[in-house]
Amino acid sequence: MTPRLILAAILCFPAILSAQTLTPENQVISLRHIIEQTNDNTQREAALKLMANAGTYQALTYASTLLNSEQQSTAKAAAQTVWAILSTHPDYNGIESRNALYQAIPLLDKKQKKQAIAWLEKADKNEEGFVCLFNGKDLDGWKGLVENPIARSKMSAKELSEAQKKADEVMRKDWIVENGELVYIGNGWDNICTAKQYADFELLVDWRLDPNGKEPDAGVYLRGTPQVQIWDIRRTDVGAEVGSGGLYNNQKNPSKPTSVEDNKLGEWNTFRIIMKGEKVTVWLNGVKVVDNIVLENYWDRKLPVPACDQIEMQAHGCRCYFRNIYVKEL
Repeated sequence: MTPRLILAAILCFPAILSAQTLTPENQVISLRHIIEQTNDNTQREAALKLMANAGTYQALTYASTLLNSEQQSTAKAAAQTVWAILSTHPDYNGIESRNALYQAIPLLDKKQKKQAIAWLEKADKNEEGFVCLFNGKDLDGWKGLVENPIARSKMSAKELSEAQKKADEVMRKDWIVENGELVYIGNGWDNICTAKQYADFELLVDWRLDPNGKEPDAGVYLRGTPQVQIWDIRRTDVGAEVGSGGLYNNQKNPSKPTSVEDNKLGEWNTFRIIMKGEKVTVWLNGVKVVDNIVLENYWDRKLPVPACDQIEMQAHGCRCYFRNIYVKEL
């Protein structure tokens, strides 16, 4: 369903989106597109209401960005969405979720305010929940790539510090922030890496490839290890027709996704990735495409993947865009 058809659904047949025409994840991608393109407050508010029905964490975080809208009706609709999602998803409890609800409460009606306050009182204040890795403004919390986990482990503190300075210089040439998105503009293979290391985690990230790129290709490295694959499924010469989301570098264990769930090249997609121990599960646009598969250590296949290391965004061949990057430690 195209954004134009979804817009018609918003105005005329809201029940359409409650049917299984789109996954909740793809609903949110399309609804966000509509909100950002329309100047009609009625359409924007209707889209927010449908986001509440979708109920994804990305819907929650996006609605929270509209709580400060100059249009009071839009801000109230955003508050309704935040509360509707959290009231049915206590598992989304976390620092950012609680902050969003605190901000939404003044915009709710009397009954909802009482319910939301009770929700906050009951919520575990020690639960960190999902943490935003990319603030949409700068590269704070990110660093350049220094070698691989095995090579880094053999460096002295001084050697690693000096290498990191050089890598950061390269990273800031290859990666920029543009329109609130993390954008790869380089020509090499220099990944951008989280400053923090992670053991077991759940990762959410939206991505899209430039349709005008020569060889659209990207990925997400888990604990410094390649990779959850992203690519242009039209590139049949390299086997991309199998779809994105697979553990591309596996040799003994399955490397391909179980189905092709990519949206049209140039459109946004969303990953949900869970890593526990050596095993990885991947959802692409709401569909599970990798189910608890061992991620092999590309750097030394006799060894398991590192128990704890950085998360990396990788791209080459064209511009690649990332947004909505959240991680929850498990």
